[in-house]
Order: sequence, then structure tokens, then C-alpha cells
Amino acid sequence: MKWMCAPKALTPKVLTPKILTGALGAALVVVATPAAAQSDARMDRLERQISALQRVVFPGGDDRFFEPEITPEVRNQGVTSTPQVGTTPLTDVLARLDAIEGQLARLTAATEVNENALSAMEARLLALETGGVAPSGSLATATPTLTPATGPTGVIPVPDERVELPAPPPQPAQSSPSAARIAAVEAIVKPATGDQGEDEYTYGFRLWDAEFYPEAQQQLALYLNQYPGHRLNSRARNLLGRAFLDAGEPRAAATHFFENYQSDGQGDRAADSLLYLSESMIALGDTRRACIALAEFGDGYPALAVGRLQNMYEGLGGRVDCD
Repeated sequence: MKWMCAPKALTPKVLTPKILTGALGAALVVVATPAAAQSDARMDRLERQISALQRVVFPGGDDRFFEPEITPEVRNQGVTSTPQVGTTPLTDVLARLDAIEGQLARLTAATEVNENALSAMEARLLALETGGVAPSGSLATATPTLTPATGPTGVIPVPDERVELPAPPPQPAQSSPSAARIAAVEAIVKPATGDQGEDEYTYGFRLWDAEFYPEAQQQLALYLNQYPGHRLNSRARNLLGRAFLDAGEPRAAATHFFENYQSDGQGDRAADSLLYLSESMIALGDTRRACIALAEFGDGYPALAVGRLQNMYEGLGGRVDCD
């Protein structure tokens, strides 16, 4: 009689961590594969759009400007890159997104540079169309170191420290003012009307009128420094230039005359400064600049050319040959 052995009871297998990890990994791969494929399709579309944008911003090929961070052409040729050890589909997507963001940043910067360059070109073309550049043979082309400025009708150059003008005659050594001069200056009364700015200007005018030119220069410069934007600034800048011109310093005078004309072409004494600028150029022997200043005055202030400043305008015109 054969002995029948009882069947062994089936003992359930213990799910060790190794077995559990393998099972979860297989499940994740199954689930992630469709999502990764969808992400790849979206990334390919984004890369093609970026490439099209590059061709618009950088016509002629990307390699002339920078090495592209994304090269979909390589994948189209069947060349597959070897994924790095330890990467996952999610990390690959993140890396490609970082590359796209970097490329977009470069394209944005390049677009801004192009826009700025176009704006500068448009400004230069506008200046050419509106007379912002002196014509051929004019002072601006003959002397590139001039500082141009736009007035009511066009451009008028002014000499600055870079312009090679005739050297001024040597000045005598400055000596301390005599007691008599000090007393005479102190005798000039400074008004007190309640408008401190006007009082400072008027005091400078009185010093200039009394032919105390160095003292007038200091006083007018003090007024302009302390009261910028005051209603008498145009008069003060013009008078400061005259104080230098009357003191035998036409080069310094020309700078102040032009500054007054440039800062406010419609100021009270802007037109006067333009004529005095011409007179300063005549004193320096610079006929060309003197004629440009006269022409600018005639074009910009026709009413004054036949009115208040007619005598001065015609007198200066008779001193130079501007044909």
C-alpha cells in the first residue's frame, strides 16, 4: 500500500524590496512611455519653431553667430544620442526646456539690439532730411571737431576747447586790484527788490555797465549757478558772453554765446547771442563761422533782422564777405 503524502501547503512568496522595486519600475516605464513620447513630439515642434525664428533674426545660418544648442537636423538624419547614465525621460525633457529657454533669451537680446540699431539709423536719416547735418563744404564737414546744435531752423557750429582757433594774445600778469578799484566796485549798489534772482542778475549788469568786466563775469556766473531756470537766465548768459567779449576774450565769449543760443533758441537774448557769436568769430579771424552764424540768424529770426537787431545784423554783414 502506497503511502499518500499530504501536499505541501503553498507558502506565499515574500515581496522583497528588490522584487517590489523591479515591479514598480516596470509599471512606471509602461505608464511614462506614452507621456514621454508626447513630450518628445512637443519638444520637436518647439525646436522647429525656434530654428525658424533663428533664420528670421539671423539670416544666412545660425552658425555665423553662435553654436546652436538644439540641433533637430541631427535627429532627422537618424543619429540618436546616447542618453546619459542615470537620466530619465523627465530629466531629458527638463534639459531640453533649459536649452530652449537659453536660446529664446539670446534671440530676444539679438532682437533688442537690432531694434536699437534701426532706431539709431532712423534718427540719423531724420537728421539728414531735416538739415541736421551741414551740407558739403560747410563748417561741419571742414572741421569735424565742431560741436553742432540745432536751433530754430538748422545747425550752427560753435568752437569748443578741441577746435584749433588762433591763440589769444598773451595777457598781462594779474595783479591785485587797487584800493581805488575796490572802492569803486563797492560803490555799485546791489538792489534788494525781494526777488533774489533778479537782484543778483541786476548787480551783475551794473558791474558790466560800469566796465568792471572780471567782477561782472564772476557775479553773472554766480547768478546762473544759484538760480538755474530763472526767467532772466537767457539775458544773463548773453551778458556773460559780452563781459568776456568786452574784456578782449572772444574765444571764451563765443562759448557762452553759443551755450545761450543752444539751451533756449526762443530765449529773450538767444538771437542777440547768435549775432555776438558772429562778432566773436570775426574777432578770431574765422570768417566761415561768422557767416554761418549770420545766416542762421537771418533764417531763424527774420522779424528781428528787420527790427530791433537790424543795425547790428547789417553792420556785421558788412564786415565779412559771405558770398
